[in-house]
Amino acid sequence: MPAVRGDGKSKEAEIKRINKELANIRSKFKGDKTLDGYQKKKYVCKLLFIFLLGHDIDFGHMEAVNLLSSNKYTEKQIGYLFISVLVNTNSDLIRLIIQSIKNDLASRNPIHVNLALQCIANIGSKEMAETFGTEIPKLLVSGDTMDVVKQSAALCLLRLLRTCPEVIPSGEWTSRIIHLLNDQHLGVVTAAASLIEALVKRNTDEYKGCVSLAVSRLSRIVTASYTDLQDYTYYFVPAPWLSVKLLRLLQNYPPPEDAGVRGRLTECLETILNKAQEPPKSKKVQHSNAKNAVLFEAISLIIHADSDATLLVRGCNQLGQFLSHRETNLRYLALESLCLLATSEFSHDSVKKHQETVINALKTERDVSVRQRAVDLLYAMCDKSNAEEIVQEMLNYLETADYSIREEMVLKVAILAEKYATDYTWYVDVILNLIRIAGDYVSDEVWFRVIQIVINRDDVQGYAAKTVFEALQAPACHENMVKVGSYVLGEFGNLIAGDQRSSPAVQFQLLHSKYHLCSANTRALLLTTYVKFVNLFPEIKHLIQDVFKADNNLRSADAELQQRASEYLQLSIVASTDVLATVLEEMPPFPERESSILAILKKKKPGRVAEPGTAGNDSATPKERKSPALNSVGNHSTHNTSNQSTDLLGLTSPSGSSASPNPAPLVDMLADVFSSASPPSVNNGFGSSFQPIDNLKKFACKNNGVLFENDLLQIGVKSEFRQNLGRIALYFGNKTSFALQGFSSSVGTPGDLATKLILQVKPVDVNVDAGAQIQQLVNVECVDEFLEYPTLTILFLYNGVQQRLSLKLPLTINKFFEPTEMNSEAFFTRWKNLSGSNQEAQKIFQATQPIDASHIRTKLIGTGMKLLDGIDPNPENYVSAGIIHTRTQQIGCLLRLEPNRQAQMYRLTIRSSKDSVAKLICDLLCDQF
Repeated sequence: MPAVRGDGKSKEAEIKRINKELANIRSKFKGDKTLDGYQKKKYVCKLLFIFLLGHDIDFGHMEAVNLLSSNKYTEKQIGYLFISVLVNTNSDLIRLIIQSIKNDLASRNPIHVNLALQCIANIGSKEMAETFGTEIPKLLVSGDTMDVVKQSAALCLLRLLRTCPEVIPSGEWTSRIIHLLNDQHLGVVTAAASLIEALVKRNTDEYKGCVSLAVSRLSRIVTASYTDLQDYTYYFVPAPWLSVKLLRLLQNYPPPEDAGVRGRLTECLETILNKAQEPPKSKKVQHSNAKNAVLFEAISLIIHADSDATLLVRGCNQLGQFLSHRETNLRYLALESLCLLATSEFSHDSVKKHQETVINALKTERDVSVRQRAVDLLYAMCDKSNAEEIVQEMLNYLETADYSIREEMVLKVAILAEKYATDYTWYVDVILNLIRIAGDYVSDEVWFRVIQIVINRDDVQGYAAKTVFEALQAPACHENMVKVGSYVLGEFGNLIAGDQRSSPAVQFQLLHSKYHLCSANTRALLLTTYVKFVNLFPEIKHLIQDVFKADNNLRSADAELQQRASEYLQLSIVASTDVLATVLEEMPPFPERESSILAILKKKKPGRVAEPGTAGNDSATPKERKSPALNSVGNHSTHNTSNQSTDLLGLTSPSGSSASPNPAPLVDMLADVFSSASPPSVNNGFGSSFQPIDNLKKFACKNNGVLFENDLLQIGVKSEFRQNLGRIALYFGNKTSFALQGFSSSVGTPGDLATKLILQVKPVDVNVDAGAQIQQLVNVECVDEFLEYPTLTILFLYNGVQQRLSLKLPLTINKFFEPTEMNSEAFFTRWKNLSGSNQEAQKIFQATQPIDASHIRTKLIGTGMKLLDGIDPNPENYVSAGIIHTRTQQIGCLLRLEPNRQAQMYRLTIRSSKDSVAKLICDLLCDQF
């Protein structure tokens, strides 16, 4: 039956033809009871084709199911194909289908078994996993199963594993699955390698026995000639797909501890590197592709191990040969791998040898993604010896760089310039060039950073003032340059005021010439600079007062500008010289902190950014260090010299100020706690006041926040959880002007909690400097469901007096939820199955605040369960689903929350496969709404 497509008339013709065909098929199925298997197959094929054209099919399912019982391959195949495409798990026919699949799985005909396995994998539903989850592993490891069936069973099990992780049995099955890597049939080994890698990612320790077997199998492949493995040799490369899978599998583990296994693996990697140097055995692209796939995966394993200097250098040299290869993909992959090699102490110098080639690639490459990798590699290979050259090359390229990568390049140039600046006048020049070349892509953090460094270094302040003054004279001056210029001249304009070319009046007129071209935020900053000039240069006080008096300021539609103008004007009029000098004194130095720009770059490209080194610099922003001068002026807050009210974690919203826009968080607030979390910077949020609090309950629905605060100490928490594992980062901030000595923090598990939670607590620094912050990491494993909170005990000396804090660590059972997606039918089927009295916990309680949909959704998502929309028949109700992961079991939970807006009441119902958990979750969550 031809498909008719095109204009409206042919579309109508198509529908007419299809309706005629459907009527014919329906009459055949209903009227002719003597249809043979071939005819059934033919009509089922037609239905399938009509469905694939986009038309609904509401009959023919039973005939397709009947085809499953046929002994003819073609008929059975069409039956399975129809079912895989059209029949969903909610169909009334599913029981018949499952029975037919069971019959075929038990068949002695391997073709029938394979068709059944393919159908299970294609549908891949949870019901299929639960029904056949015990049968397929038996097929996989049985000695009687044919190789082609084992192959299909491994891939089917892999598919079901992704749908339902608990389908894989543990214990004795683990060893039997691992030993499939020893199978004589390479097809079985290839399929098993994919399955084992997926299992390893879920439970690395349980399957660590696969390492020696993978090395052994890899050794046999790489030492074989292409004639030894003829059936699995691809263009003269023995079993390339299996080799790649084995190399990837080994990247889940550290280098083998056993000397014999480690030596054998080294021999394999050396052999792969040697073969890469051999002349090609074929000119066809398939040969080079297969050989290079194995080579790149071997180099990835070498980089992952990062332990053999010889292999790392050899890998680096091999990749260097690809930098000028005619294939774009190979150049891309070589640059990407060299980025990783540049981070190793063994191969960093070898990577630097390719600097000129990489710089040339930056200039000549046509593909933007390759140029992006070249930028990444230059950043990674940069050190003290080549920093100035690399920064200059990146600046040169930035003028013509693609818009998509400019922002990232700006961050990288700023980081390198700061990290490797031996002369900070060079650093100032680089940042000002950045603003000149790519001002639109210079984030607030970058110009905040140059301000911090200038304020902290006396030797560069005069140069910075002179340089920004010259930069501001350009006819087209970016607004970020105006911000830097106004801030620097407001603080250090007096250092260049002796020169008539940069006299106070000239500085003021130059800045004010930019005023009307800037945004309201920048204008507010300029007004602050002007009031600073009143103190620095009394001789131009009348010029500045005229600006404050101007209608466009005193009567500005922008409330911030109006307030600043009026208050700064009054300050300049009523304050005496001494008071004015005190109020408008120079900025104090910033505390030394980690660079904020590096953290921003890590957040943009997690896992891909190699930190060029620790810079020991400051991460506070200019906004966070306002002058004590601006007491009660505009929106500026009082500088608290004892830091009694600072928000050391940056978790509250400091009072707003247009003078310097509130930056994004200066470090990634979580910084991927699972991989070397970075502490948040000190945020001097002046004007925010906290009472000592213990915010334990709020953590049931959030992972980050302030746990405790008093006049001495602020304790913040940031945490992340994956299945039954978690990591909690505790941040201890010293709010005083004295060091806290003998600092210790310990976490305890009272009673039987020790058997239910395994905690590993990293040591913490014994001294916390004034205004500083330290971090402590706590690794968590949930063994079984628990009720109690772990305890947190902090001891330290303040002014010679022993201080002790006893708190509870905000760790609750719902942190180990895995969100579970369900449709309406699956949810309520499961809901009814959990209807036992011991499986349900319910509470009716008064709302603590007005019932608001967005508040409810935020809380429910914060529980860790999946909020399911459009499931409950009543749209006012909310339902969620999740699985609690512990080491010993997985516990399914369903939630239903029914708000009554008139009575301002809630009814919360939790159903769980374990009664104690239902009550626990219900008690925990009823306090949240």
